[in-house]
Amino acid sequence: MNLHEYQGKLLFAEYNLPVSRGKVIFDAKDAIDACDEIGGDKWVVKAQVHAGGRGKSGGVQLIDNPEQAIEFAQKWLGNRLITYQTDAFGQIVNSILIEECTDISQELYLSAVIDRDTQKIVFIGSSEGGVNIEEVAKNSPEKIIYQGIDLDNLNNQEDAISIAKVLRLDDVQTKQFIPMIENLLRLFVEKDLCLLEINPLVINKNGDLHCLDAKINIDSNALYRPVSYTHLTLPTKA
Repeated sequence: MNLHEYQGKLLFAEYNLPVSRGKVIFDAKDAIDACDEIGGDKWVVKAQVHAGGRGKSGGVQLIDNPEQAIEFAQKWLGNRLITYQTDAFGQIVNSILIEECTDISQELYLSAVIDRDTQKIVFIGSSEGGVNIEEVAKNSPEKIIYQGIDLDNLNNQEDAISIAKVLRLDDVQTKQFIPMIENLLRLFVEKDLCLLEINPLVINKNGDLHCLDAKINIDSNALYRPVSYTHLTLPTKA
């Protein structure tokens, strides 16, 4: 089962992972209230579909007034967004995520998948984020690390440091990254995930790590668990 970005980010926040303040809307008339609730003077609006490549297809936009959020929502809600990951018919947009704007210094890539052969969770990291990871693997394989995690070993600090080196994190960022890997691993196991992807994981203008996107797939065999992922909403500014 795939989660939308806004649902994945709620889980990220639950596991103490850094995400942007945001609010999901299902009707264009709620856009102004959402911007006011989030605060600030710039926002990012994102069409919520289960596909990558939204930005190149017009499904992500930077705005500097709430009226533009209304226009964006009116354009996409109920219509189909076509990206390189959809078929020719695209996917219907039923919700829009509005977020505070994040100043980005660098874009990285981080994901976790299950390796059935080794029976481990493997973290994949790259210093090249915000792009198709398959292209990086083909053209610059030295920029990618595949780090298997031994679940019997509760101390994964060395694994996190190995990934941090490939991401070219400094000492301060590495100290942030170690608990991030621990929290992502807990999320992966406790919520029965089969895929977790942050593309991009960014370094913001303050030099801190920030999860700018969230792609989560839950193992369909775990859907019997009494947990609902269908009505998750992001926390907003207090």
